Amino acid sequence: MARAMRGPSPFPGGPAWGAGFDRVAATDHAEGMTRPPSERPLRQRADAAPRIRDVAAEAGVSYQTVSRVLNNSPNVRPDTRRIVLDVIDRLQYRPNRAARALGLGRANAVTVVTANTTLYGYASVLQGVEEAARLTGLAVGVRVVESEAADDVRHAVEYVSDPSAGSVVVVAFDPAGAGVLRALPATVPTVAATEAGGLPDADRAMIYLDERQAAADATRHLLALGHRTVHHVAIPSETGTSARQGGWRDALDQAGAPAPEVVSAGWDIHSAYLAARRLADDREVTAILCGNDDTALAVRRALYEAGRDVPGEVSIVGFDDVPGAAFWTPALTTVRMDFVALGRACMSALVAELGGIAAPPVVLDAPRLVVRESTAPPSGR
Repeated sequence: MARAMRGPSPFPGGPAWGAGFDRVAATDHAEGMTRPPSERPLRQRADAAPRIRDVAAEAGVSYQTVSRVLNNSPNVRPDTRRIVLDVIDRLQYRPNRAARALGLGRANAVTVVTANTTLYGYASVLQGVEEAARLTGLAVGVRVVESEAADDVRHAVEYVSDPSAGSVVVVAFDPAGAGVLRALPATVPTVAATEAGGLPDADRAMIYLDERQAAADATRHLLALGHRTVHHVAIPSETGTSARQGGWRDALDQAGAPAPEVVSAGWDIHSAYLAARRLADDREVTAILCGNDDTALAVRRALYEAGRDVPGEVSIVGFDDVPGAAFWTPALTTVRMDFVALGRACMSALVAELGGIAAPPVVLDAPRLVVRESTAPPSGR
């Protein structure tokens, strides 16, 4: 795992908001407690919904303090926060979302920009973002960027540049997401989940899982079983040569094993199946490292149709460790990637940026090889 963080947020201090489009300073104010709210009658007006100043009056604090409570500011005493939240509940106060967006400069929300919502890695990052955002009181939206075409990227950028979209997490595993990341204005608070190494030409906070070592470990595992070399069916890469491909090549070079030509596949299973058919027909192929578990599933099918047994004749290793991988027949040897934790880490960095504070250390489990049943010594050993 590694990360590259840029400078402070353009929104230091996370300004609070309030009804009536009130703006308040980032510094704390005296809370102005007068007497316990339980000793005063409720001030909810019969003719209109309660306002932030009604909450403040009932709680005996300033409206700025109510704003800080609503924005989860740490600059409020726990007992005061408890009183304000109790009054909010009793008055059934509901914040004005438009006022909130204008007061903050951005809505109290996060929008995830992604080119795909169904592939395991993408969906798991989205899950991690949603889980972390829910704990911090942020609403989550999704904007799908259709492709890396200039118009599609521009439309996505225009959408999330609007303050109502809130802050942004970009899943930049592919050219479409990377294009959005590069094009976003500096004024939009943004953190990206990227391929290992990040994007050198994007001046943004980027967090990633570094799978290069795990790919090398997977390749060494196959070589240690006695396979002469390991073939690689690769998924698309924004950087041209992914960390998965790099780790595979490192291990072959270090072992003095020949490096076969990379077989390129798309993100969809069908393209991986078509790419794998020529490998399945080649009797010299005895070990295959797949770009992800979907690719491994397609490779397994191509081998089955060619009458080749796994792992008796060909060993296969996947990548990602999707939930069903352990229940394949044979159970899939693969590399475990914690994409959910990656999504959570992106949210932590984004919250820190909005608050104008240093980002917390990124602690992610390193990708690791999980050996199951789909790998074995080649026939004849």
